[in-house]
Amino acid sequence: MATKGKGKDKNDGRKLVAQHKKARHDYLILDTYECGVVLTGTEVKSLRQGRASLVDGFVQIDDREAWLHNVHIPEYAQGTWTNHSARRKRKLLLHRDEIDKLEVKAQESGHTIVPLSLYFKDGRAKVEIALAKGKKEWDKRQTLREKQDRRETERAISAVRRRQRA
Repeated sequence: MATKGKGKDKNDGRKLVAQHKKARHDYLILDTYECGVVLTGTEVKSLRQGRASLVDGFVQIDDREAWLHNVHIPEYAQGTWTNHSARRKRKLLLHRDEIDKLEVKAQESGHTIVPLSLYFKDGRAKVEIALAKGKKEWDKRQTLREKQDRRETERAISAVRRRQRA
């Protein structure tokens, strides 16, 4: 139960199932969207066990519908003949205007739509997808260099502050 005067919970009731960690390294994220996913019962049960992989996943728009491809949700261990196939394509639930915007932007050269994370929010499975542009090798190195520089300056600042306190 939330106490009076406290801010919202940090994760807003989200239970993270899977995350595509290399996506932010491999792509320049231009815009993000949260969308629902059409799943079968055994897929939901498998996700509740925390089993999924977004590594090879991508989103494709066909006939003004968004589809999630190559996301691996393993078969539910206690499932019977009703079990799902692990890499089937899954329909994404987005507003029509969001789909139209994504379709136009994704057709530009070098742009793609990738899943960033898969989670439960208020009991519903959600996917955070991003409109992204692929980074070149030198972009990746430059990003790493900037990250290291930022860490070094933070360390130097904290060392100076520690010396001032002593």
